[in-house]
Amino acid sequence: MKLFIKKVLYLIVMLFIISLISFLAINAAPNSFFASGELNPNITKESIAQLKAIYGLDQPLYVQFFSWVLAILQLDFGISFASGSMVKDEIISRIPITLTINIISMVLIFIISLYLGIKAALSKNSFFDRFTGQLSLLSFSMPSFYLALLLVLVFAINFEVLPIAGLHTMSDDGSLAYYLDFAWHLILPIFIIVFGGIGSLTLYIRSLTIEILKSDYIFFAKARGLNDKQILRHYILPNLYPPVITLLGLSLPGIIGGSVILETIFSIDGMGLLFFKSALSHDYPVIMGILIIGAFLTLIGNMIADLVLLKLNPNYDNN
Repeated sequence: MKLFIKKVLYLIVMLFIISLISFLAINAAPNSFFASGELNPNITKESIAQLKAIYGLDQPLYVQFFSWVLAILQLDFGISFASGSMVKDEIISRIPITLTINIISMVLIFIISLYLGIKAALSKNSFFDRFTGQLSLLSFSMPSFYLALLLVLVFAINFEVLPIAGLHTMSDDGSLAYYLDFAWHLILPIFIIVFGGIGSLTLYIRSLTIEILKSDYIFFAKARGLNDKQILRHYILPNLYPPVITLLGLSLPGIIGGSVILETIFSIDGMGLLFFKSALSHDYPVIMGILIIGAFLTLIGNMIADLVLLKLNPNYDNN
């Protein structure tokens, strides 16, 4: 319970620091949403000033910041400059698809990396071990945007076996065909995220497993006649879970951040594409809302990882 309270306090402090840094960085940007209007001779300075007053941009910077923080505490992220809609509504309508893609990808990265890393360690210096090493090297050296364009060219344009963009090619009638069509559209984006995430984690698991196999308790387990499956279940996996779960928690920002690139390439109407469009149009309320929600999800993910570690190992405490 004490660790949980510490984590919640840490989350609050970090969110405040992230919000302050993000707010200052955005306000230090050279252009603003109203820059084009200020250059338009048909728009008067009084109209620009009135718009800024409506959005509270005529107030001192510290007043704007604390007003924005108070609004966030009430789950009010403001109004979009570009669309005039509530930022909260725009994000809520797009966050499910982004979370779906990232959660599925995280689960697959964990399962595939665990399998490849352990098997490579158990068959050290074999063909499979060397193959896994080359695959891992290709994984973390291949830019995701390049791989995405390459796969689109091959599977969507040349062979036409996978959809090139979007999430659906049929209307939502609640049938099984609709959900299969939805899953079909997610194959390429999820594959790219998973392929980019398994490389370093696989090598890390392989290295940890090799060190575990050198331990005395593995030697005595084999001396007692335990087979490979029993050793894997009772000795290797329990010692792998804590560092692997920690590493997955730390990799959350990169995976969520990668959604911006992939959702833009595949025209997936999620938080990533919304962030990209908002950045182009200098729609600061939307940008700030996505930054804060992204930071919140990342911190929540890390907190869940720590609580899972505490469940696996009651003596775990990362003070």
